[in-house]
Amino acid sequence: MSLSQLPRFVRALTCEPLAVERGFLDAFVGLVRRRGLEGLSLTGPEIHAELGVAMPAKRPAAGADRNIAVVPIYGAISNHAHSMGASTDQIGAAFDNAVLDPRVDGIVLDVDSPGGTIGGVPELAEKVFAARGTKPIVAVANGLMASAAYWIGAAADSVVVTRSGEGAGSVGVYLLHEDWTKAMEDEGVKVTEIAAGKFKTEGAPWKALDADAEAYLRARVEEAYGWFTKDVARFRAKANLPVTSAQVRDGYGEGRVLNGKAAVNARLADRVGSLEETVARMAEKVASRRRSRVATDVEFRQRVRNRST
Repeated sequence: MSLSQLPRFVRALTCEPLAVERGFLDAFVGLVRRRGLEGLSLTGPEIHAELGVAMPAKRPAAGADRNIAVVPIYGAISNHAHSMGASTDQIGAAFDNAVLDPRVDGIVLDVDSPGGTIGGVPELAEKVFAARGTKPIVAVANGLMASAAYWIGAAADSVVVTRSGEGAGSVGVYLLHEDWTKAMEDEGVKVTEIAAGKFKTEGAPWKALDADAEAYLRARVEEAYGWFTKDVARFRAKANLPVTSAQVRDGYGEGRVLNGKAAVNARLADRVGSLEETVARMAEKVASRRRSRVATDVEFRQRVRNRST
């Protein structure tokens, strides 16, 4: 495949810091390039099928009949809607509806995502964190909860990982720069750069990455990583067990995805369980609290009546 045929959305992956599980990105870029060499186009369903990524279409709400809202977070995450998965816009809107709906007693985030771009993710995670205390919120790594998806899931009251799933984690940020100079030379392509603005073409793939550009891009990655680790430390801290950013950097999988008990031992998750069991557990807790409140109200009214007589 010639460089001119490289799909535009693959080039975009080299333009901003990413919070996505590296294996997914490697497979995605490899798939697009392989299909390009074959002269074939790609459709959304084909990409999902070949990469084993959950489709963005909504699954049945497992807790709808028990006043538990199940908010799906499937596929690669970006700020706005796209064919590869969910957007922070869509997830945020569904979450807001669940928080504001008086019929909803609890919220479960059903997560199967390798993460994605960073845009909108810190804001969505903050939205979830701010909603704590209004209704119980649990995030379930129902397959994979990596990078940006973990950033969001960690903001819930607790995190559950399924026993057989890939797990949770991949706390890290990276940015790619592709140097096409040798390939362009081999193809006989010469670029004449006509640009205004000192840094307008900084990091362009048609030239080698210089020291200044590398330092700038590295600073962007470190900045985003700082946001990520500070948020995870804040979200995962318990009343009797504080967490620092340094602890997140030096632990919590150190960029790895951990599954099952390993995720719990690394404090990425709180317990091992399934989506269905989590919904049932939350429904029972909510019902128990409701029964307790009703009993208290009945007792209070009885006391008032006794005093009046």
